[in-house]
Amino acid sequence: MMIRFFTYLLVGLSQLCQAQQPDTLLLERLLRSKPELFSGILNHPTRNEVQILYTQIDRDKNNVPHFKSYSYNLNDLHYFFPASTVKLPTVIFALEKINELNVKGLTAKSTMLTGAAFAKQTAVERDSSSASGLPSLEHYIKKILLVSDNDAYNRLYEFISRAEINQKLKKYGLTTSRILNRYAVKDTEVTSRHTNPISFYERDSLVFYQHGKFDPENYPLPLTNTLMGKAYLDSSDRFVAKPFNMANKNAFSISDQQAVMKKLLFPEAFPVNERFNLKPEDYELIYTYMSKYPTESDFPKYDPKDFWDLYAKFIFYGADKETKPKPNIRIFNKYGDSYGFIIDNAFVVDFENKVEFMLTSVVQSNEDGVYNDDKYEYKEVCYPFMKNLGQLIYEYELARKKEYLPDLSKFIMKY
Repeated sequence: MMIRFFTYLLVGLSQLCQAQQPDTLLLERLLRSKPELFSGILNHPTRNEVQILYTQIDRDKNNVPHFKSYSYNLNDLHYFFPASTVKLPTVIFALEKINELNVKGLTAKSTMLTGAAFAKQTAVERDSSSASGLPSLEHYIKKILLVSDNDAYNRLYEFISRAEINQKLKKYGLTTSRILNRYAVKDTEVTSRHTNPISFYERDSLVFYQHGKFDPENYPLPLTNTLMGKAYLDSSDRFVAKPFNMANKNAFSISDQQAVMKKLLFPEAFPVNERFNLKPEDYELIYTYMSKYPTESDFPKYDPKDFWDLYAKFIFYGADKETKPKPNIRIFNKYGDSYGFIIDNAFVVDFENKVEFMLTSVVQSNEDGVYNDDKYEYKEVCYPFMKNLGQLIYEYELARKKEYLPDLSKFIMKY
């Protein structure tokens, strides 16, 4: 009897694990149905580093979401450079830290002055793009979500600190990800461990001061594919005839990216102890600026020649500057682009047709195998792939039958 019980238990656990794995057949069938759009990628999925995770959302009679996922070429230990996609959990963790500090007078709107106390650190006391001319956590978040501002991300990284960021990743079960460094400041292995002192003010009164911090820990992951290409240009633009080593860079797997998005957008689908520690106004801030177009923003204000309507809505729109956004569709997303990789982690909503789905994907094109040379086939390969992929899934969702249509009013933001 005991042997039979354990046999049933093992079979049950095996079935449960299988049920939780993304289905791998649907996406390939859909991609192969459009050979004129996807044959190049399908014929070279490894060369183009393609990974896709698509999640259907079905509501029950109480509008509670239920998820079913489908994948293509998904491998969370096969490394790709995540670029700016790591900024989304950083935004969340920064707001969580404000809430957890629970200091009187300290909010995301407080003036945030950054000091400098270690090599390569820079101070910030003004921000001409904000309405007040002063920096704040909230304003940095707007810049990150609107146009993926690197300096804004660095300031959040410094506030949270490297150690706390990685503790939070672990806390939320994001086990194939790590955030180790800033962007666009040539962070070294040493400087990335040191974060700046920061002061928060309410008018002229200091409400919170944080000393600079040092993180002695390492965050190893059993990743493959961290040696890429055949050569690279170093920081002095010298040609180095060796593979480019990404072993000590940020990592953010496709599964973890979509897990963050799912928990952020649908906290009601998770137990209270597994949700992010965010207030209603935090969710509203993130939802608004994830889906807002740069041209809709006054503070910060952007030149539409550089940041057009659909800037960075790669899934569904690609990098098309001429297309106007469809009024019934909003895309809540965080993209990344670097080293020939294009990544987009998106939630697509069509309010008119009651369509909603999650789609996270990465694709790369680096035909010459040289890194840091700024010669990548973004326009020829990556942007069209993302656009076609998003529209393929959207057309499939338009035709997909649902027992209960969703109430999407939660995602109608005031722009």
